[in-house]
Amino acid sequence: MSSPSTANLGEIARLFLKLGVIGFGGPAAHIAMFETETVSRRGWLTSEHFLDLLGATNLIPGPNSTEMAMHVGYDRGGWPGLVVAGSCFILPAVALTGLLAWVYVEFSTLPAIAPLFYGIKPAVLAIIAGALWRLGQKAVKNRQLLLIALGVVPLLLWGLNEVLAILIGGLVGALWLRWRRGQASDRPAQLVVTGLNLSAATQGGSTVAALAQAAATTAATVTPPLWQLGLVFLKIGAVLFGSGYVLIAFLEGEVIARNWLTQQQLLDAIAMGQFTPGPVLSTATFIGYLVAGWPGAVVATVGIFLPSFGFVAALNPLIPRLRRSAWAAAFLDAVNVSAVALMAVVTVQLALVTLLRPLDGLAIAITLLAAIALFRFRLSAIWLVVGGAVLGWLAVVVLGWNPT
Repeated sequence: MSSPSTANLGEIARLFLKLGVIGFGGPAAHIAMFETETVSRRGWLTSEHFLDLLGATNLIPGPNSTEMAMHVGYDRGGWPGLVVAGSCFILPAVALTGLLAWVYVEFSTLPAIAPLFYGIKPAVLAIIAGALWRLGQKAVKNRQLLLIALGVVPLLLWGLNEVLAILIGGLVGALWLRWRRGQASDRPAQLVVTGLNLSAATQGGSTVAALAQAAATTAATVTPPLWQLGLVFLKIGAVLFGSGYVLIAFLEGEVIARNWLTQQQLLDAIAMGQFTPGPVLSTATFIGYLVAGWPGAVVATVGIFLPSFGFVAALNPLIPRLRRSAWAAAFLDAVNVSAVALMAVVTVQLALVTLLRPLDGLAIAITLLAAIALFRFRLSAIWLVVGGAVLGWLAVVVLGWNPT
């Protein structure tokens, strides 16, 4: 790889700062925005390589959409690009989360940002659908690959862990593809995985509701040393597979069990991870501040994200080698369509939760308007997010719309 130029690093920083600011909607939305900006608009990567990076990222621990930003940065700007892309994508989320944590501590309440998020969620659905359409066209290239994707759907609907479902699809599909194609006809194809464990993202509301029922009101009584706080979040960042919502289980076992926070404080921290843009793992910033102020916020944030930089640095150079292997390429082809199936299932689940449970005519209208703006007029994701936020605010605050 050639040495990255200062211009490259500058454009990487500008792009991922922007994506960090507008990155509402969780990992599916992040992946959609990355694809639009780096493949469709700028041509930094081919669709094939973009999909390979996503697929490989889904098989390692950590916040996968954040790791995808690091992959793109590495391909565009080498090692400095990896650091710049990852840091710039993370920075807006953790800065806003830290500010909200300060407000929370000073005023014992959270800002009323739900009206904005009400309009953003249906707009993001259109962004996800657009990415699914484009990536699906690249990934599902023949009948065999389509059948592999359809075979993975029941595994996901039965509740099998997403990583396991993709691995099963990849292994079984690779054997079948190699048997059908033979060594000579094996060709490189594409790979797509939606980043963070996306189906878990559809369960965020129920998880938070369950936590709300169990929320305690007693104050935390223990303030750990910074090294212990950092070690806990470093461990979580190194072993966390799946969605940022899986983080809840780890936090229950580490933070609540040690009496660092109350259940109510944890609930509020998780809410901030959902309502702020960028990676959900910025929840760590909020928790770190509540436990030990600004030093705690910094230590917790660095701890939870640091392992991802190492994982991506080790994995990225290996991906082209995998493509040159016939068996590995067949495995990637099968993982590709398995992950397309995952993305499709998640998109349907998100649509059900956002639009139909309960039936919400205004949310449906916002989704349709965003889809028209995206598919017909090719409007940028940033305008879809801003437009959705404005419509949500007008509906809830000005017109008094009650989505429930």
